[in-house]
Amino acid sequence: MRCVIARFPFDLTKSGVLESMKGIKPEEVSGESVIIGRRTYPVKQVGQVITRQDRRDFSIGEVLRAMTQLGFTCRVPRAAVPTRVLSPLQRASAVLGTPLTA
Repeated sequence: MRCVIARFPFDLTKSGVLESMKGIKPEEVSGESVIIGRRTYPVKQVGQVITRQDRRDFSIGEVLRAMTQLGFTCRVPRAAVPTRVLSPLQRASAVLGTPLTA
């Protein structure tokens, strides 16, 4: 499959990516990841290995798109659910309890 990563064209195949990542120890995953074989790799590490470019030269999205098209499982962490921020008045009302209406 032909794809563009960091403005350079690459002809990638699933078997080629598997071969490139063979013997590479996965770094600790703290964000987006790609499952290759039985190992989970950070997306930037995979991009660096398959393109031989510096990690600053390409985006996570470019590598995720290419890996997804090749059939690899990609994981993107869910965004944190925003919690409702209470005003001081709402917080005091919650502590004191809701007034009863008759």
